[in-house]
Amino acid sequence: MSRHGGERIGPLLHELRKAARLSQAALAEHVNGISGATLTRWDISRYECERRVPDVHLPALAAALDADLRRLEAACEVTRADRRGVQVIAPAAPAGVIALQFAADPQAGVHGWEQIAEMLRRAFVKQGVAAAALPLLGLGEGRRVTQALDLIGHDRVSSVVGSLSELIEHYSMTVCSRSPSEVYDELLVVRGYTGEILKDAGVRRRTDLIVAAGWLSSLLAVAACDMGEHSAARVWCADAQRSGREAGHPEMEAWATWTRSMIAFYQGQPRRSMEFAYRGQKQALVGTVVHAKLASQEMRAAALAGDEHRMTASRRHAATAIAKLPDDAATTGAFSINLAEDPPYTATSLMLLGEYREAVGATDRVIRSVYRPEARQRGEHPSGYARSLLIMGMARAGVGDLDEAVSSGHAALGGCRPAWPTMALAGDLDQTLERRFGGTRQAAEYHARYQEVLGSTGVGHNQMSRGR
Repeated sequence: MSRHGGERIGPLLHELRKAARLSQAALAEHVNGISGATLTRWDISRYECERRVPDVHLPALAAALDADLRRLEAACEVTRADRRGVQVIAPAAPAGVIALQFAADPQAGVHGWEQIAEMLRRAFVKQGVAAAALPLLGLGEGRRVTQALDLIGHDRVSSVVGSLSELIEHYSMTVCSRSPSEVYDELLVVRGYTGEILKDAGVRRRTDLIVAAGWLSSLLAVAACDMGEHSAARVWCADAQRSGREAGHPEMEAWATWTRSMIAFYQGQPRRSMEFAYRGQKQALVGTVVHAKLASQEMRAAALAGDEHRMTASRRHAATAIAKLPDDAATTGAFSINLAEDPPYTATSLMLLGEYREAVGATDRVIRSVYRPEARQRGEHPSGYARSLLIMGMARAGVGDLDEAVSSGHAALGGCRPAWPTMALAGDLDQTLERRFGGTRQAAEYHARYQEVLGSTGVGHNQMSRGR
């Protein structure tokens, strides 16, 4: 119930959806079918959390939920009334900076943060802005983090820089294991805080803050990619690349390029993925983790394109680059590389070129060396483990081992973090099983499970085109 009386739109939508026995993904699909919109499960979640007021989609929501449109409109008005202590002002200058003006009512500030977070997302995607002025208010973890930064800093920017470095390390270790939408929202708060203090920083600390902002933008790109929010991911990549250039930090620039290459790969654009991977290797020196990873990425993109010669050359260069890594090269976290007997993505590359038996062996080596003991399978990078299982499934299908292929697929879908790249591969396995073993009970059971997981997550699932 609102403090102004009446129903709020978020709880009402949640109640109506549950009564209709619809998942968030299913409701989004119904609305899209009615209105031609392109909503995802994440949009429905934002409506129910009141991070966004539906407005334009209200008629379609009413139809999908068999609800009274006037009731939904009234709930939206009540929600807006609870937010009227917040004014959002977008000044003409400086370009790309959003000024937020809050009323004295602290409760209004808390309600307003939900609106602001969504407004920021739209503004970043639309304008490609590099910084935002955020209040030191938020919800949950994001609010606590900015409060801690404010108290620790208190006119000492050096203390804030140190704290931001700790946060970047923390998020780089957890962004691949936590819910991408949750970590995205937290990172958005911290990135906005960094942009705010950057405006007033002296010359001596400005570069440090630019570096921090760049790494946070790179992490935001990773989280957005895992949600299937590709436009937002590209905006954050561009911001990280700009920060890298401004701060003279080529590795930061290269990591953002790697993310763009990876997105293109899973969207079925191998030539574009190769182009990004090649460009990124020019940005970072041999002997850095990102150079080795980009060489490996170029290898699997070449395999997806069917370019065996370039795949072999890239594999050879990746092996050379890995051999030149320092002993303390990062092997965990978002900015790391998995070190096994073969360069990363070797199994995927072999599978894409039809060398299925070799791919089975290479995948098995990765699982044994990277994802053992079992705690690492679902701890540090559950999505990475799931993708290895899906590659194993497709390789097993290639050699005619239906039972093992399906077993690997079910194990992958049993994970707790179905990110967009994972669901893309899961869809590829579904197509492979249909093509090779269509009509079998095992293939039908996997298809049903894949559809169930896809429907419950709403994660984008653009499938890679094999070109054959």
